[in-house]
Amino acid sequence: MTGEKTGIAADALTEAAVFRAEPGSLYVVATPIGNLRDLALRALDILRPVDIIAAEDTRVTAMLLARYGIATRPRALHRHNEVRQIAALAAGLAAGRSVALVSDAGTPAISDPGARLVRAIALAGHRVVPIPGPSAVAAAISVAGLEAERFAFIGFLPMQPKARRQLID
Repeated sequence: MTGEKTGIAADALTEAAVFRAEPGSLYVVATPIGNLRDLALRALDILRPVDIIAAEDTRVTAMLLARYGIATRPRALHRHNEVRQIAALAAGLAAGRSVALVSDAGTPAISDPGARLVRAIALAGHRVVPIPGPSAVAAAISVAGLEAERFAFIGFLPMQPKARRQLID
């Protein structure tokens, strides 16, 4: 039994080494939706050593990072500055730095900022790596009682009643 536990621990250490941030790579990291303990272990493997953390809202991300003892200070990347941040982040990747992209909750670039950055970085020839995690869509469907072999995600509904009704219609 003891040997079995040792083997599992050794496997975990090997896996952690495999999932550390590599220079010149952009990591698209899913973050928890509501409960900070939902952060994936692989996300921690990337967020701890990464050089730059680009975040939709630095205040929200700072709470997540503090919870896990990650000292890297997040840099803002939101819908109002995404285009301006692309060049700086691409330059960092070209210089051999590693970058993690996070949103407030869930996966960046899905109803959140990040798609323009991901596209530009991939076109520049840098490695873009998804780090999966919580999904609001999957969570909602899993508790809805639907037999959901197929579904379509059209984004979040507009807050304005008229626009919401038009989209549904």
